[in-house]
Amino acid sequence: MTTISVASAFRFVDLFAGLGGFHSALAELGGSCVFASEWVSTLQDLYERNYGLRPHGDITSIRAELIPDHDFLTAGFPCQPFSKAGDQLGFEHTEQGRLFFNVLEILQAKRPRNFILENVPNLLKHDEGRSFARMKRELEGLGYTIRAERLSPHQFGVPQIRERLYIVGSLESMNTFTWPDPTGAPTHISTVLDANPLEARAIPDLLLRCLEMWDDFLTSSPASIELPSFPLWSMEWGADYPYETTTALEMLAVGGPEALYPYKGSFGVSFDGMTESEILKNLPSHAKRPGVDYPRWKKTFLRQNREFYANNESWIGPWLPRAKEFPSSLQKFEWNAKGEERTVWKYVLQQRASGIRLKRVHSAPTLVAMTATQVPIIAWEQRFMTQRECARLQSLGAIELPSQIGAAYKALGNAVNAHVVELIARSLLGSNGARAAQILAA
Repeated sequence: MTTISVASAFRFVDLFAGLGGFHSALAELGGSCVFASEWVSTLQDLYERNYGLRPHGDITSIRAELIPDHDFLTAGFPCQPFSKAGDQLGFEHTEQGRLFFNVLEILQAKRPRNFILENVPNLLKHDEGRSFARMKRELEGLGYTIRAERLSPHQFGVPQIRERLYIVGSLESMNTFTWPDPTGAPTHISTVLDANPLEARAIPDLLLRCLEMWDDFLTSSPASIELPSFPLWSMEWGADYPYETTTALEMLAVGGPEALYPYKGSFGVSFDGMTESEILKNLPSHAKRPGVDYPRWKKTFLRQNREFYANNESWIGPWLPRAKEFPSSLQKFEWNAKGEERTVWKYVLQQRASGIRLKRVHSAPTLVAMTATQVPIIAWEQRFMTQRECARLQSLGAIELPSQIGAAYKALGNAVNAHVVELIARSLLGSNGARAAQILAA
């Protein structure tokens, strides 16, 4: 094992600190935190109990020159402005889009030798790459050499697929800097699970019945049929409303309800004779997009689902009425276990607005900062993962967590993986030479 011994303890700041993933990582390498910021008051209290330092509140309310001198800056600045799950307003996001520039002001005022920034991978593509290009240009304008890479905990022995963009910078040469090498070692979700945890939440009845329905779908599928990996949208099976060159709402706006009379909506329900409100009730939620055209990706999914049903109606047809009783999000299903046993009960599941996602047991899906219902499900135990188990997915298994269940899962969904950060920081410090750190073989 390789360890790092810091010649003279380096000082770091932890911006947008959350649960302190950056703090945990850099403290492990011998660093001393001299300043932290976190605007959520309950997380400030928790951070103080975990790390002995009270974070400052709103980072925009403190002048950069008043922040203590430091050698290393870390910041997981808010990802919502750049996330595919949001509106992607970027720098135009009224509350969060400009926070990167607060980080920039601190870098300019305090000149730390190194920094690590973390965000969603979509930042690279946001606004056709212009957002990241601007960030890189601004950082290089301060004299920093910049490197950026997408990394996920599952590449380093932690069973969570959570790709994130890491941006590192240094005022010194980065000629010897290398990103940590993925271990290639297999992972398994069982390494973070407790045996029969008392605090585990059972799957609610509605979701349990939904999973039983999808399990019947899987077990009744002929072995000769290859189950698709694209999202299965059961409400599209039997529908034939136009989607290639127009939208259902556009047809209603131009021709009224009569324009859709020849067609069928969700589960093959005929629109013939319906009022506009009845038609809207029987349109799939994903088809109610305003405008004259659907996105290309949505057209692809619609086409794939209708073709799949047309080729498999003989065995799907008898099963299909059962799906009608569930909410739209439970009528969608993603099978990501090609070649494995066709059942839901041997895999890791996640309930998202886009449907039920099924994944192999090698790793958990990405933790998201949403509701407690989106926590990964251990299907063979018919329960959600506990907060402590999810903390291990972020390499934060030893810290105190928020006492409120929803707050704990939200904070973990926003957290940075401490193990990945430690590996990156170790390499960055090592590339700075002896006055920053010595790499020792233990």
